[in-house]
Amino acid sequence: MKKMKEFMAEFKKFISRGNVIDLAVGVIVGSAFTAIVNSLVNDVIMPVIGMLFGGIDFTDLRYVITPAAGDTPEAAVYYGNFIQNVVNFLLVAAVVFCMVKAINRFRRKEQAAEPAPAPAPERSEEAKLLEEIRDLLKESR
Repeated sequence: MKKMKEFMAEFKKFISRGNVIDLAVGVIVGSAFTAIVNSLVNDVIMPVIGMLFGGIDFTDLRYVITPAAGDTPEAAVYYGNFIQNVVNFLLVAAVVFCMVKAINRFRRKEQAAEPAPAPAPERSEEAKLLEEIRDLLKESR
């Protein structure tokens, strides 16, 4: 019972940390962002690319291994879906890269705008003398 209480206390501490909450928010926003990118690719970009390649719908591209016969469906390799997913990945990666680049540029501007830390004040002659006396006393012991 004691181990269970310790486990629950540790779990509560872990789950209430800011990093876990930030990660959860990131996953939620990421899934919403994925829906937007999928719509951009499927509804805007791929039709244009298909038109450039002669009206091809990439999701229809497949290599039929065995055609359908009666109740047996065809066996095919749907490489068009693969092409579409590669385009999705490249677009998501490009957008994330641009976002990280913009965030880094913003951070550099913030750091440049911050005033430089003030130099440490010069120690007085009295402080220097007291330190020398202290060091001499340490050596003599």
